[in-house]
Amino acid sequence: MPDGDRSLSTLPQPFRGWFEGRGWQPHPHQIDMLRAADPATLLIAPTGAGKTLAGFLPSLVELVDGAGRGLHTLYVSPLKALAADIRRNLSTPIEEMGLAIRVEDRTGDTQQSARLRQRRDPPDILLTTPESLALMLSWQDAPTLFAGLRRVVVDEVHALAGTKRGDQLALGLARLGTLAPDRRLAALSATVDAPGEIADWLSPPYAAGQARCRTIFADPGPPPDITVMRDAG
Repeated sequence: MPDGDRSLSTLPQPFRGWFEGRGWQPHPHQIDMLRAADPATLLIAPTGAGKTLAGFLPSLVELVDGAGRGLHTLYVSPLKALAADIRRNLSTPIEEMGLAIRVEDRTGDTQQSARLRQRRDPPDILLTTPESLALMLSWQDAPTLFAGLRRVVVDEVHALAGTKRGDQLALGLARLGTLAPDRRLAALSATVDAPGEIADWLSPPYAAGQARCRTIFADPGPPPDITVMRDAG
């Protein structure tokens, strides 16, 4: 049986049917992320390799399997526009599989009425930015809001590590580590020259004294086929 078929067989329904219905096979790194049991995992993947789905697949599977309601997954993006795009993109497989999973974004553009509702009745997956996360962590009821948090996904982490915004996020992740000590961290990055430095940045204290951040490298895929068009005249 081809490796892709073995990977597909590891997916539970309805995810297997969703992939099969499109004639797709999950990428090996998507299955690796699903199986990862490390406190912190860094995925290095080129653009177009499905790293966003890889980051959310464990959350979707856990929620389908009956994980407790409340805020299950927190997604942090360096850009609020990216958070809004991810919400739209993530809504497609959720709707097509008929999953009862609420996904909302919480940024500076979110209306006040939606912010108040999210505070009283948080979605399963909340998409936000480092600045909005810092604000939410300052709330008096933050311990209640984040108590059941199971997963944190940090997207485009290479754009944050080593910056002032990254320092702010590091403080937020450390705070989340005290409010939800059992949560797991997944960080997603495009291909970078020094992935070990990003893994080191993610390791303490988010791994809670355990092994350093695990790094998963996606298959680079086939080489690009580039043709230069020349003017015949």
